[in-house]
Amino acid sequence: MSVLPVSTAWRSLVLSLALLSAGCAAISATSATSVATSGASSVDFVNASRPTRCAEEDNVYIKLSGPAIGAFRIRAEHPPYLADITTDLTAPDFTSCDMSNDPSFAFEPRTTVLYEDASIRLVGHRFGSFWRPDVVDFKVGARRESGLHLVQLLRRGIAPGVTANGQRMSPPGGAAGNELEILVVYPADGYWRAKPLPPVFLDDTAYGSSFLIGPIAEDGRPYVAIREIDFEPATQTFRLQFRDGTRASLSVTEATRSGIDLAVTLESPLPPDQPFAALRSMFVTTRQADVAVAVWPQSPPAHSAPVPIMAVERIRAPAARFGRIEPSTHNLSAPDMVFDRFSSAYLIKTRDR
Repeated sequence: MSVLPVSTAWRSLVLSLALLSAGCAAISATSATSVATSGASSVDFVNASRPTRCAEEDNVYIKLSGPAIGAFRIRAEHPPYLADITTDLTAPDFTSCDMSNDPSFAFEPRTTVLYEDASIRLVGHRFGSFWRPDVVDFKVGARRESGLHLVQLLRRGIAPGVTANGQRMSPPGGAAGNELEILVVYPADGYWRAKPLPPVFLDDTAYGSSFLIGPIAEDGRPYVAIREIDFEPATQTFRLQFRDGTRASLSVTEATRSGIDLAVTLESPLPPDQPFAALRSMFVTTRQADVAVAVWPQSPPAHSAPVPIMAVERIRAPAARFGRIEPSTHNLSAPDMVFDRFSSAYLIKTRDR
């Protein structure tokens, strides 16, 4: 397995990852549940990626599996070269892409505000077409919407940044009023994307890699079959009911200019050979990729060097980071993704639903 030279920024990230995995504790559950834990666990990261020439195809597929995993963290952090960005690159690139044979199901388009208060806004969208026919219920309190394809969580009250010469930028979100997206979910196929708040010198940053949580199935591409999502504004928690009868939750525990932390709890551990989560991303070349390398804690720490994503086969580790060393022409500012704090936690008692 080949390794790549480690930049100063990445060396710092590798060290912090090693320290984090060594001292991480199980993710605590909300007051609604009682949790038993047995400490941090290692899991298998299995690479099922394949080559592509299309920059809009998710060809990177890293499956996470392990016995009785019930809780873990997903963290999105800015790429290590973020400070060098002066002009972001976010435009799609459909060169070498042929999506004419992709499945497509027709729907009546719709956009609706599901919830808003002084700190967050939740917006739902139904597209005119989507690759899955599934209709998922989405609840916020007593309100229920069906058939949404995209739900956006926006953080409000974001202070404007400043330019390199010290001038104050326009408020993020424009007329919407100091708000920025931090998380999206596609209920019909179970894909999620997350990103931190932008640094003060950028108006916003791009999404890049996606992730899946729950019982993963495949039908041309990986997906998760969700029956219902229930959002709790007070805790910014998404409670998921899957079509196989199992449940999970995802909570936004922190969203800052440094990173966004997502606490995931699985109500019923999946079989050891079935993935409980996955990373989905894109790699064409090192300079045209949303993820290009992986790094994980090794002993001694000096052995923890970035490995090209397509050279990774199987990792057994308590944490792993997937990102980029070199700036990319595709979604330049998109975050690196960290998976860590795995624990064999299981729910003993769950509140009545």
